Amino acid sequence: MELLPYIKAKIAVPERSILNTLSLLKEDATIPFIARYRKEATGNLDEVEIEKISDLLKSYDDLEKRKKSIIKSIEDQEALTDSLLAKIQKSDSMVELEDLYLPYKKKRRTKAEAAREAGLEPLAKIMMSQNGDNLEQVAKRFLSKEIKATADALERSQHIIAEWISENTIVRQKLRRLFQNSAEIASKLVKSEKDAPSAQKYKQYFDWSEPLKRIPSHRLLAILRAESEGILKVKLEIDMKEALRLINNVLHVKNTSASMYIIDAIEDSYKRLLKPSFSNEVLSEAKNKADEDAIQVFAENLEQLLLAPPLGNKRILALDPGFKSGCKLVCLDENGMLLHNETIYPHPPQKEMTLAIKKIRSLVNAYNIEAISIGNGTASRETEQFIKKVPFNKEVEVYVVNEAGASIYSASKIARDEFPNYDITVRGAVSIGRRLIDPLAELVKIDAKSIGVGQYQHDVDQTKLKNKLDLVVMNCVNRIGINVNSASKELLSYVSGIGPVLAENIISYRSENGSIKSRKELLKVPRLGAKAYEQSAGFLRIKNSKNPLDDSAVHPERYELVNKIAKDRGTAINEIIGNRAVLQNVPLENYVQEDLGLPTLKDIIKELEKPGLDPRSKIKVFQFDENISSISDLRTGMKLPGIVNNITNFGCFVDIGVKESGLIHISKLANEYISDVNSIVKLGQHLMVTVLEVDLDLKRIQLSLID
Repeated sequence: MELLPYIKAKIAVPERSILNTLSLLKEDATIPFIARYRKEATGNLDEVEIEKISDLLKSYDDLEKRKKSIIKSIEDQEALTDSLLAKIQKSDSMVELEDLYLPYKKKRRTKAEAAREAGLEPLAKIMMSQNGDNLEQVAKRFLSKEIKATADALERSQHIIAEWISENTIVRQKLRRLFQNSAEIASKLVKSEKDAPSAQKYKQYFDWSEPLKRIPSHRLLAILRAESEGILKVKLEIDMKEALRLINNVLHVKNTSASMYIIDAIEDSYKRLLKPSFSNEVLSEAKNKADEDAIQVFAENLEQLLLAPPLGNKRILALDPGFKSGCKLVCLDENGMLLHNETIYPHPPQKEMTLAIKKIRSLVNAYNIEAISIGNGTASRETEQFIKKVPFNKEVEVYVVNEAGASIYSASKIARDEFPNYDITVRGAVSIGRRLIDPLAELVKIDAKSIGVGQYQHDVDQTKLKNKLDLVVMNCVNRIGINVNSASKELLSYVSGIGPVLAENIISYRSENGSIKSRKELLKVPRLGAKAYEQSAGFLRIKNSKNPLDDSAVHPERYELVNKIAKDRGTAINEIIGNRAVLQNVPLENYVQEDLGLPTLKDIIKELEKPGLDPRSKIKVFQFDENISSISDLRTGMKLPGIVNNITNFGCFVDIGVKESGLIHISKLANEYISDVNSIVKLGQHLMVTVLEVDLDLKRIQLSLID
C-alpha cells in the first residue's frame, strides 16, 4: 500500500497538505517550525494535525519494514505465492499482516507439529475435506509403531485441524471482531490478598465485570495495576456458543461422518489456541488505547503546567517548608541567580518565631525582595501563615507554588552542575523560587514524569509517554520563544532545530564571546549551520539587537518583507513596530506571493503589533481559607477556595490547603453531561468548591463545583 492512501484513510486532511507536510518532515523540519512558518505549504495545519501525520509516517515505515521481513521469511521457506504476496503488500494494518504470516511463522514444538511428524497430515486433510464415509477405516492406513490405534490417529489429526482453524484468516477476522465487540472484562480478588492494606484501594474491583469496549481508561489501568501487584485475577469472557457457531459457519461444517471430528477440533482450537490468543490481543489493544488516553491527559496537564503564568524577572525569597528540619530559605536575583541561603525554624519543635520574623524582614530589605515563593509540601500552610505575620516595610506578594519534582531536580546532575557547592536542600529551594519567576524555564530541567500531573504514568508505554511529553515541552518552549542569552542549556535544547549538542555550543559561545548581538551571529556558533538556523532563528530572541525584529517571532526570512511594508507605509521598521493604527491598515493582499499567503502575513502583523509578547496569562495571588489547615478541619457543605492541581478523565483534583487534594468527579463539574474535563477547568485554575464528603480513614475528600 502506498503512503498517501494509507494516511488519507486515517486523517481528514487535504492531499496537498499531507504531501507538503511529509516533504517538510522528511527534510527534518520540526513540528513547531512547520506549524508556525510553513502555513501556506500545509494549508494552515496546527501542531496536532502535523503530529498525527508524523505519527502515521512512522507507523507506515514500521509496517513496510515488517512486510519486507515477512516476505523474506516466507520466500526462504519457498512458500510465497503471487496471491499471498499481493495480500501482504495490500495490507494496511499490523494485525492483518500478522494474521497472514501466522501459518508460516516458526513455532515452538506443538501438538500439531508432532502429529505431522507422525505422518498424519494427509489424514487431517481427508477429515477436513469432509468427504470420507468411514474415517475409522481410512485411519487404519496411518497406523505405525508410534500410532497403534485408529482413535489415536484421529485424535492427533484433530490437533492439525485445530491449528489450521486457528490460522484461518477469515476465522480470525470474525472472531477478533466478536471479542472486540462482546468481550467482558472480569476481575476477582486473590483470596490471599483479602486483608492486605494495599488491596483496599482496589476494593470496588474485588468482584467486578463490564464490557471491555466501554471500560474507561483509568479503570482498566487500575485493574491491570492491581493484577500486576498480585491483588486481582483478571480475565476476558465471551459467549463460547456464539464463538463456536461463528467458526462452524466459516468452515461450512457438513453433516458427514467427519463432522463430529471437525466440531471437536473447532472446540479444541477455540479453547486452546484462539481464545487465549484473542484474549491477550484484545486486552493488549484496550491497554494501548488506555495508554493513549492516559498519555493524552498527561500531555494536556503538562502543557498547562508549562504555560502557567510567570511572575517575571523579580527578586524572590523562596522557602522550602519543613517542621523539625526547618525551612530552607534562599534569595534570588531577577534572573534566578542564588544570592543567599540559610535555614529558619519558625515551627515546632524549635518555635523560633521571633528570630525567623527578624531574619525574613532583614533579608527582604537587604536583597530588595519583591515576592515570596513557598513550596506546597509539608508545612506549607503553616509557613504561609507565618509569612503573613511578618510586618514588612513594603508590599511583598506571597505565592504558594507546586513543588512536585523539585526533589528530583535537586538530586539531578543538572542541579549538581549548576550548584556544585550547595546541598540538595538549597537546590530544591532555588527550584521553588525559579518556578515562580518562570515555570517553563525551570520545569524543562525535570523529567516530565516526575512533575506529578499524570494519570497512571508508570503503567503506560514508557517510550510513547516520553516521546509525547518531549513533543509537548518542545511545542511549549517554541510557542513562548527563548532569550538566547539567558536561557539554560536545558531550555535551549528544546528549541526547534537546536538539541543538546548545539545548546551546549551556544552556551560555550556565550561564555567565550559575551552575549549574542544578533540572529545572524548565531551562524558563528560551531556546527550551527543553515538548516539549524532556519529551524531555530524565529524562536530565539535577541534583546537590544540593532534589528528590533530579532526580538520578535518574525522569521529572518521575512525581514525583507517587513522592510518593504515599512517603506510602503513611509516609515522605518522601529517606528512601525507597535503602531497598531498603521499596521491595521496594511493591505495584506498586496504582499501575497507563491510561498507567502494571508495566514503568515496575518501572523507577521499580529507579531509586529506586540513583538515578543509572552502569550501566557498574568499570575494571580491565591489565598486558602485561613481556618482550614488539615483534613480534620473539613465539614460537609463547606465552601472553600482551591487550586486545580491535576486533571484526569474522571474529574480533577483540587488543592484546598490541606495535605490531601480533593476530587471533583466529572459528574460534579457541571449541571449537564460533559465528556472532557478540560472543557470546564484548567490546571492552576482558582475555584470555589463545596465539600461533599470526607473519609478520614482513607483520607479521601469529595468535592463539587456545582452549588
